[in-house]
Amino acid sequence: MSTIAMPVSRVWGAYLKEARYESLRMLRTPAFTSPLLVLPIGIYLFVVMAAGGMLLNPLAAAYYFTGFSAFGVMGPGMFGFGMVVATERQEGVLNLKRALPMPPAAYLLGKMLMAALFATIIMTTLIVGGVVLGHVRLSAGQYLAVAAVNILGSLPFCAIGLFIGVRASAQSAPGIVNVLYVPMFLVADLWFPLPKAAKWLSLLSPAYYLRELSLGVAGLTYHVPPAIGAAVLAGLTLLLTALAVRRLARVG
Repeated sequence: MSTIAMPVSRVWGAYLKEARYESLRMLRTPAFTSPLLVLPIGIYLFVVMAAGGMLLNPLAAAYYFTGFSAFGVMGPGMFGFGMVVATERQEGVLNLKRALPMPPAAYLLGKMLMAALFATIIMTTLIVGGVVLGHVRLSAGQYLAVAAVNILGSLPFCAIGLFIGVRASAQSAPGIVNVLYVPMFLVADLWFPLPKAAKWLSLLSPAYYLRELSLGVAGLTYHVPPAIGAAVLAGLTLLLTALAVRRLARVG
């Protein structure tokens, strides 16, 4: 029995439609949207106003900005995949998706593009906040480079969330995501320096490597070479995604 291949234009159309509907669905869910979009800019502006003259130094202001950029893009991937995938698995949505005439990868790609959209919105608000109130003095090219690095940098956190989502139940996934999310940004040196004895903990957090990449493209001092940071994040993304997809294929 022969099969007729779907035209490439229809395949891409299916990917884009899935991404569009997934993004609209999450944007229309206040319980998901509000914390992820409001929390990063809210805490950032609070710290800026509380710090007062401390952030008049452009160097200090830029370091805080890059730290909050990494913090901001962590959430959409970890929560958007970790909690949502676990819930959809339990409710049978994944089984329904398999029965639909859509490319198998559209489900995951749609969620990845949704996370990238949220990361883009977060970076836009942080850039506006940094320019208007944060005393951040980067060039337009540096702002765009930091934004691009962090939007792409949301992918490792998508992979972490996906790995949790395919293994955890809908009831346990929120707790597991939070147990990883909070320590991950606290030890990443994003907001305040860790004691020297605890500096090694930063190396365990993907957010640390993402922040280091942001420092590099912003022309600031970094400690991890960009090639190593990019390799760590790419390797983590590929490894966890492969394990999660294998789990989905075997168990569902």
